[in-house]
Amino acid sequence: QAYVVSPGAIMVPHDSPIKTPEDLARKEVAVGYQSGSHYSTIQALEPFLESGDINIKFVGLPWQRVDLVHDGDLPAASLWGLTYLVGERMGLRKVVDCSFMMTFMFPDGVDQGDITKYFNALKRAQTELDLRPELYLHYYADMIPERYRDKIDVRHFNAGERIVFLPYTQEVFDRTQDWIHERGIFDEKPEYDYSVSVSG
Repeated sequence: QAYVVSPGAIMVPHDSPIKTPEDLARKEVAVGYQSGSHYSTIQALEPFLESGDINIKFVGLPWQRVDLVHDGDLPAASLWGLTYLVGERMGLRKVVDCSFMMTFMFPDGVDQGDITKYFNALKRAQTELDLRPELYLHYYADMIPERYRDKIDVRHFNAGERIVFLPYTQEVFDRTQDWIHERGIFDEKPEYDYSVSVSG
């Protein structure tokens, strides 16, 4: 019944010679393995580069990607959500947008009624963030690693990820899976009804 849209971008140091997506041909771009940053980086670069010129490098956690591009150890990194906001404030430069959708995940056996209550609360929270984001930006500071915290004023941030209260339909699911499997990222294609809660 909902999904999240997370802001993201392929980012480079402010003094990088990389100015356009085409400049990223054969250059390593740090992403997370089989994750939103993995898929969205390929998707963002495909209009500009041949598939053989897209050179993604799998790097562990999102903050490690910030470290690598900030320190100049890799030419570019795909950052999203809070790491994107921090990178922007630290002077990293966006080469191309790669915002992406994320679904929610719940363990087996969670009561559908509890999920409905949870999403009702999220709707109220999203409305409040849309109305008065400045009242809540200070919470970001708690999620930023200490090595960056004193360099960042979170009052400059926007509200970041946004919950979209629309169904993640079978059509969207199928189009996503087709895109993933055309590129050989996964071996097996899951079933929609197994992956997505359609009740409530």
